[in-house]
Amino acid sequence: MSAAPHIAYFEPRIPENTGAAIRLSAVTGAHLHLVEPLGFDLSEPKLKRAGLDYHDLASVTVHADFDALLTAMPDSRVFAYTAHADTIYSDIEYRPSDVLLFGPEPTGLPEEIMAHPRITSRVRIPMIPGRRSLNLTNAASLVVYEAWRQADFT
Repeated sequence: MSAAPHIAYFEPRIPENTGAAIRLSAVTGAHLHLVEPLGFDLSEPKLKRAGLDYHDLASVTVHADFDALLTAMPDSRVFAYTAHADTIYSDIEYRPSDVLLFGPEPTGLPEEIMAHPRITSRVRIPMIPGRRSLNLTNAASLVVYEAWRQADFT
């Protein structure tokens, strides 16, 4: 088992980003969780193309809603990534059981999800002022690799 934490995409809408996350899961051992509704069908050609031949090497679970994700991960810390937070991603000591929660590409996580009592902390990735966001899977990659680095890439 990898020391990489779990990646969770809340209601992802762009199949190419989810395909890239499947590749990220395959190469790091991070389990990918997708929270429905999805903005695409899992058989979408764009998703398959972006995931290349890594689909069989990745660990992916689809959850009916946010509560189903939390039920599946009862003892995990859940970090919500947003541009509006004080905690920086590299300041956290990650654990393999952590869930890194990212919101849909055009909007980010809704406030009701970030305010959920199971959210351990809101976390941000620093950017130049005035910029909105990174690509979803680029952001997830930065955080997963930081967590994995902390575990000496085991």
